[in-house]
Formats: sequence, structure tokens, C-alpha cells
Amino acid sequence: MMERILRPYDLGPTQWYVLYQLANNGPTPQRDFLSLLQIEKPTLSEVVRALVRKGFINQTSDTNDQRQRLLTLTDTGRQLWGELPDPIAFMQEIAFQGFDKEMLEVAVEVLKTATERLNTYKFDGVEK
Repeated sequence: MMERILRPYDLGPTQWYVLYQLANNGPTPQRDFLSLLQIEKPTLSEVVRALVRKGFINQTSDTNDQRQRLLTLTDTGRQLWGELPDPIAFMQEIAFQGFDKEMLEVAVEVLKTATERLNTYKFDGVEK
């Protein structure tokens, strides 16, 4: 569904998440996206390259560490962000329509706890 919402803007979900992070949190080191998005380096490089080519982000050397790249929104990227629909809000509206507030609070708590457990689970005593 997210792909369908973003298709008219020539964006994929991972590209949208990069723009989301930059629009809401400002310039971000490229390496931070590896853990934020839980993707591999080649995938991130491809996403960044596409967004740079489209003129939505800049990739510059980080002033604190010249080996690292810092990603920032361009003016074109900021303008696009202002025009984009929020696919997460749209999907939440469809998925949770008709549930009362208390039911949603319980669901959020259950999902949050389940996610934390999965993210911190240790296989054979070794954290992954």
C-alpha cells in the first residue's frame, strides 16, 4: 500500500523514510540510516544515490569526520516533503478505523512490548 501511495512521487518506502528522518530531525550522518532502517550498506548507498540524483538530498563530508557522509534535504526535497501525503497516517487510518481509544492504547502497548522483545532476544546466549 505504501508503494502505491508514493508511486506518483517516484519514491519508494525506504526513500520516504530517509526524507522523513531528514525533514523531522535535520542533517543526519549516512551511517545512522543503517541502524534506523535496518538495511545493508549497498541498499542504503543505492537509496541515497537515487535521492541525490532526483535532487531531494545532498550528501557532503561530515565536518566532524571527513570519512563520513552527512545527508541533508535540499530546497527541492523540503518542497516535496511539504507536498507528500503521509502514508503512515493514511494506513493507520484504514487499519484502525472503528477502534476506540482504549483498544488502540492496548494494541500499541502489546506491539511495543513484542517489538522490544524481538529486538533484544538473544540467540544461543549471543545478542544479535
